[in-house]
Amino acid sequence: MLWNDDYVLRSWKLTLIVLGAGVVIAGFAASDGSWGPAAVQLAAFVLLGFLFSPLVFPRSVSAAEATRRGKPVVYWRPGCQYCLRLRLMTVGVAGRASWVNIWRDPEAAAAVRAAAGGNETVPTVVVGSDSRVNPRPRWVRERLRSGTV
Repeated sequence: MLWNDDYVLRSWKLTLIVLGAGVVIAGFAASDGSWGPAAVQLAAFVLLGFLFSPLVFPRSVSAAEATRRGKPVVYWRPGCQYCLRLRLMTVGVAGRASWVNIWRDPEAAAAVRAAAGGNETVPTVVVGSDSRVNPRPRWVRERLRSGTV
């Protein structure tokens, strides 16, 4: 499993940009003496930063571990707005799938390229022998709820 400075930077890049923007915007509001609006703005940006962080997703496993588990597999990467949308729309059933971060696992990235015509388009969801690139959250939620594999 890859764990290096490049991975950490890529995983947290969008979160750091959002937090930085929040600090700057809230700083401008606070410099005018508007402490209440500044606090609200900063809180909103902290929430957005959290949502775009890897912390929102279930613990990522390797592609090999996901295959071994035999559960549906969701290939994702940090900072992907479509992955975030899918994750938020599967609250309560997301744990029924194995979540694989393609930036941490070259085998996972290769599986996504095979399913997505050579692109690393995520989320890519594999349920049994059916793979879907950027599927509708409703489709994923239905499969996870019913246990269809």
